Amino acid sequence: MEPAAFRALLDRFQEAASAGDAAAFAACFTPDGVYHDYVYGPFAGRADIAHMLTDHFHAACRDYDWRFFDEAVTGETGYARSLSRFVSTMPEFEGREVVIDGISQFRLKGGLIAEYRESVNAGVAHAQLGVDPARSAKVFARWARELRARPDAAAYAEGVRARYAKS
Repeated sequence: MEPAAFRALLDRFQEAASAGDAAAFAACFTPDGVYHDYVYGPFAGRADIAHMLTDHFHAACRDYDWRFFDEAVTGETGYARSLSRFVSTMPEFEGREVVIDGISQFRLKGGLIAEYRESVNAGVAHAQLGVDPARSAKVFARWARELRARPDAAAYAEGVRARYAKS
């Protein structure tokens, strides 16, 4: 994908996400695309991705906005830095504003997103919401287990262990 086409895709993605336009958001993905959300897990296919936007993202907040910066693309892989902001509507965190930064990875196919992953410091979001530290610790422990169980992360760790075992 060319840089200008990737920027145009990011613009469509961020505008649809911010507006809560589930159909336009899902249309940024291939029909079998997967959105790996760091909170809610994977969503596969356009219908599931649209559901995620309306029933998870926008259902728990208001004044949602998501922007991408400093994008880079090589072939079928793109990256971009992001900032997002929302005001919580969850009863226990009502009215608290949260600003999140992250890095997004896009696996691209035919001008659309085939797979989306992000790296976000959720601890920063939890602190802004006022999440109880014990609850945060449980969430972070689950995310750590899920990361370690991912085939790419497990293979990477095994390779490093093997390399250091030879030293």
